[in-house]
Amino acid sequence: MRINEEIRIREVRVTDENGEQLGIMQTRDALKLAEERHLDLVEVAPKARPPVCKIMDFGKYRYEQQKREKEARKKQKVITIKEVKLRPNIEQHDFDVKLKNARRFVEEGNKVKVTIMFRGRELSHPELGSVILDKMAKALGDSVNVERGAKLEGKNMTMILSPKAQKSKKNVKGGTNDAQSKDASSDSQTL
Repeated sequence: MRINEEIRIREVRVTDENGEQLGIMQTRDALKLAEERHLDLVEVAPKARPPVCKIMDFGKYRYEQQKREKEARKKQKVITIKEVKLRPNIEQHDFDVKLKNARRFVEEGNKVKVTIMFRGRELSHPELGSVILDKMAKALGDSVNVERGAKLEGKNMTMILSPKAQKSKKNVKGGTNDAQSKDASSDSQTL
C-alpha cells in the first residue's frame, strides 16, 4: 500500500476516516487535508480510475490488520502427514509396532501415509502390499477414513489415512444426565 508522498497519481478519489465520499481531487490537496486532520492518505484501490485513497491513521490500521491475522493463525489447525514405512514381508511383531505408531499419529490428529517399500522381485507381487495396507486400515478401524486407497507409485505402494472427527465425550455424558434428570422429575410429578 502506498501512503502520503508515495502516491504519484495526479488525481484521486478521496474518502474520509468515517467512510464519507469527499470526491475527486488533486493529490496534493488530499495530502493537505489529511495533514490538517493529523492522519495519513492511504491508497486503498490502486487499480480504480481514478485510484481510491482514504484518510486514516495508517499505524493504527496496520496494527489492527496484524492483530486480525494473528487471530486467524491462532484459530487455524495445522494437519501434518506422518509416514509409516513397511516392507511386504514384515513380521507380525514389527507390524504391531508400526500399527501402534500409526494409531498414535491418528489420535494426535495427524494424517498417516502408510508406505510399502518393494525391492527386487517383491515388485512382481504388488498384491502382498495391498493385503498389508488393507490389514493396517482394518486394524485402525473406525478411528480413520481411507483418504486415498492403495496405489503403486514406482517401487512404493502408498495409502493415506485421515482421522475421523470425533464428538466430545462431555456433550454425550451431559445429554444422558439431562435425559435422566427429566425422567426423574416427571416421575416425581406423577406421584
